[in-house]
Amino acid sequence: MKTIGLLGGMTSESSLVYYKSINEMARERLGGNHSAKSVMVSVDFGEVEPHMERGEWDRVLGYMLDASRAIEKGGADFLVLCTNTMHRFVAEIDREISIPLLHIADATAAEIKKAGLKKVGLLGTRFTMEEEFYKGRLRDRHGIEVLVPEKPERERVHKVIMDELSRGVIRRASRNAYWRVIDSLARQGAEGIILGCTEIPLLVKPKRGAIPLFDTTAIHARAAVDLALGDGN
Repeated sequence: MKTIGLLGGMTSESSLVYYKSINEMARERLGGNHSAKSVMVSVDFGEVEPHMERGEWDRVLGYMLDASRAIEKGGADFLVLCTNTMHRFVAEIDREISIPLLHIADATAAEIKKAGLKKVGLLGTRFTMEEEFYKGRLRDRHGIEVLVPEKPERERVHKVIMDELSRGVIRRASRNAYWRVIDSLARQGAEGIILGCTEIPLLVKPKRGAIPLFDTTAIHARAAVDLALGDGN
């Protein structure tokens, strides 16, 4: 079994889900009292978030590089960023560490293609929805067309993530607002919806007969276990 390196803390809510899911999946696969071998380094999101909001990405990158190096030194065989947004730094991280990085968008794309879909909607932080590091990778590497909400909806989705979900707050009004955004993307032709922030699955759950949802946290965790157990690429 390979050792999974987990870069957590963005936020602690989703990092808890990663750790729990990975170990439950490992136990299901191996039986008995087995769990996954892992090394986790968590950053303090309260320190990172202000730099994100001010667009001070060099400062944010410093946190990511320090944590990634620590994970490699801790004996991890590959790196999992327990966050969608910080995949904007994949190239920089790859240059600084020698272990491979398991990209969340690639794992998600595999599930989308397995479902036979070609056009999906994307929910996430403002940065994930608006920048090219995520939707561009899905388009250019995997041939998947990506739709994002209109600007007012993007702002609402982002605010709920930062002000509520990152703090473990779940509100019915926010869940209803998210479903209105999802329904709008479906009317525009989205065949499925990427829950492209690791906290969103805490709020939005699949509904019978509704549009398919791609839970990136669960997908990424499953891909990590596959790779750790020798079933991944």
